[in-house]
Amino acid sequence: MDATIKEVALKAGVSIATVSRVFNNSSLVNRKTTERVREIAHSLHYVPNASARSLSRRKSDTFGMILPDLFGEFFSEVIRGADQTAQKYSYNVLLSSSHNNQDEIKEALNIMKGRVDGIIIMSPNINADILRHSINKSLPIVLLNCFVEDNSFDSIVIDNCNGAYQITNHLIKHGHKRIAMIKGAAGNIEADERLRGYRQALALHQCEVSDTLEFNGDFSEESGYLSAIKILSTTPLPTAVFAANDSMAIGALRAFHDKGFVVPDDMALVGFDDIPISRYVKPSLSTVQVPIHKMGILAVERLLFALQEIEITDKEKIIFPTQLMIRESCGCKM
Repeated sequence: MDATIKEVALKAGVSIATVSRVFNNSSLVNRKTTERVREIAHSLHYVPNASARSLSRRKSDTFGMILPDLFGEFFSEVIRGADQTAQKYSYNVLLSSSHNNQDEIKEALNIMKGRVDGIIIMSPNINADILRHSINKSLPIVLLNCFVEDNSFDSIVIDNCNGAYQITNHLIKHGHKRIAMIKGAAGNIEADERLRGYRQALALHQCEVSDTLEFNGDFSEESGYLSAIKILSTTPLPTAVFAANDSMAIGALRAFHDKGFVVPDDMALVGFDDIPISRYVKPSLSTVQVPIHKMGILAVERLLFALQEIEITDKEKIIFPTQLMIRESCGCKM
């Protein structure tokens, strides 16, 4: 009797999802792991029958994607990764955006019923009850940067807290003790986690942690600009600013320029996300790199995996690590 995908994963010491990615020729698995998995699969006489299962389950050749907004390079990169991967497997992506409350999410889910073979959801307001009551249990769901109460759904999240901690710690190591933060949208879990990481780094190094150094933003360039103007009226002035995303950092960069402040000579500045434009502004933006494009790729691959291995009930939570990208705007080196 031929081996199952579970047996291959167990012997190879990897997850079931990794085995599936190997046989889907995913670029997210390194060459050494791919070779080991294929060798073990061959020795166990494992024959993937993903294509047959996919064809038997496929109804619409379409995946749904529900996002809070389509504005900004972050979302365009997620969409690009998802769409390119879907096309690779002859699927389409149906986009639905600007769903920022639970009623809007319910409506979007209802509209997609029967029209898609799986759904990717990125929303700060999603919860498990909405999903259970709005969709068929057999419909694969992948959550992006969503935090639900249980492990009933596959999810992909960014290590936001650690990324914010690392970039704040980097500023502290280079002599900055009074660091302002432009926060993300109120009630947004990503924003909350980035704020938590910033505060943890300040507290650990006994730097000032104060509401007077935290300024409200909403992830837009405009809010970054307006917050930077307010920061310049703070006494004493901070020596560095951490914006919770690159768009706000770029808005702040413009505000500092308009007010005659030179970055990084007069004010160090860092962001978060590493959107493509961040390396081309002047000065180039120091930031926290998030594999945005890969999130879209992996989300679609996980839906394909769920369709192919319909007897597998294990859900996977993937935490994407972050990496510092130190450029010109902070005025310091790694």
